[in-house]
Amino acid sequence: MNRILHWRAHTLIEAMVAMALGLLILLTAVSLYRVQRTAYAAAADAARMRDSAQAALVLIAQQIQMAGFVPLDAHDALPAPGLFGCVRARVVGADAQPVCDPLASGSDGLVVRYVGDGVSTWLTVTGQATDCLGQGVGAADAKPLIVNRFYARVSASTGEPELYCEGSGRRGLAQPLVEGVERLWLRYRLRGAAEWVDASALSASAWDSVAAVAVCVEVRGRPTGRAVRYVDCSGRAVVAADTRARLVLRRYVAVRNRRNG
Repeated sequence: MNRILHWRAHTLIEAMVAMALGLLILLTAVSLYRVQRTAYAAAADAARMRDSAQAALVLIAQQIQMAGFVPLDAHDALPAPGLFGCVRARVVGADAQPVCDPLASGSDGLVVRYVGDGVSTWLTVTGQATDCLGQGVGAADAKPLIVNRFYARVSASTGEPELYCEGSGRRGLAQPLVEGVERLWLRYRLRGAAEWVDASALSASAWDSVAAVAVCVEVRGRPTGRAVRYVDCSGRAVVAADTRARLVLRRYVAVRNRRNG
């Protein structure tokens, strides 16, 4: 008995439908992957910006709290106020006669002065007090004047903004501390005053009367591919034309040490 075999092939329409369904599933999977990748990158960038902003605020706040500090057993008082600042400029020149050098970044500059010892700073292995960069200042077991200068600018090597500090351990040589900090914005409140003012409103003698400092940092993130809206440190609504993400954080710091009480 002969068995008759019947072969049934897929029609062209069925094959095209199967291919279309396969392509649809593939495109859906690729789209989900791209969405998840974009969301992860945005979340990672937001976390990095927040870490940078918080690190910068903590570092500067600690320095401001140290401004004007003199150990009880120190023989000399501070030769100048514990704080000095510039508007949209960094502080340059000799510490006895500082001047303001404008910055393209629009960052404010800040100088913090205090007397260093084994309590106010970490000591080097040779027993020296250290500046903001961990550089030894003065002789071992001495109580030298520490002068730290802060500002933000774009790095010439990476093209990214960074918070810089120039310490008295090596004058004239600033080093980056925190990546991503695009601008440092500072306002000051004098003892008994109700308003916050910038550095340009303070006379040379008024720096001894600064009771608190408002510190704000603007941190720049990765490109987003679209214009980004944010509120800057001065409270203005800004559109970032470079499509970079931005984060703004601020902190208010009390000045603990003042030469005139």
